[in-house]
Amino acid sequence: MITFLHGRLTHALPTQATIDVNGVGYEVFIPLSSYDKLPMIGQSIEMLTHLHVREDAHILYGFMTAPERDLFRLLVNHVSGIGPKLALAVLSGMSVNNFKTAVVAAAWEAASATHAPTPEQEQANEAVLALIALGYKQVDGHKAVRDLQEKEGAGKTAEELVKLALKRLAAGR
Repeated sequence: MITFLHGRLTHALPTQATIDVNGVGYEVFIPLSSYDKLPMIGQSIEMLTHLHVREDAHILYGFMTAPERDLFRLLVNHVSGIGPKLALAVLSGMSVNNFKTAVVAAAWEAASATHAPTPEQEQANEAVLALIALGYKQVDGHKAVRDLQEKEGAGKTAEELVKLALKRLAAGR
């Protein structure tokens, strides 16, 4: 495994760079985020690498920061259907932090989609919102509706829950 290269930058394009290490030029494919951090041609460089071995080729991918390389490896090694080219495209399209934020947001969205409220919960939520609109505190409205559902049973419409909750709240119970 080639973990890093330390040498002199001899050539740079937005998608690849060539690094001279003791007279041997290594072509390294890079994301745009690493291209922006490259030194000037002819200057010293240390680039973190990932060696991808295929049946027909050994390909070096380079990164200027450890988090970029770590994310690249995570995508290539642990996400089905993502190879080195697509992983490099992901890193070229967004920063590591933006990627992490997007993954967390997607996970929250997926989690909330799998826990869809039941019809009883939807009716209760509508009733609580109606009570709040009538000037009651959210805590009081929520408690009244929850108590009603426990004592009266499920299956009540939001309108029925509001009427019963208003009677209960007016009586101070």
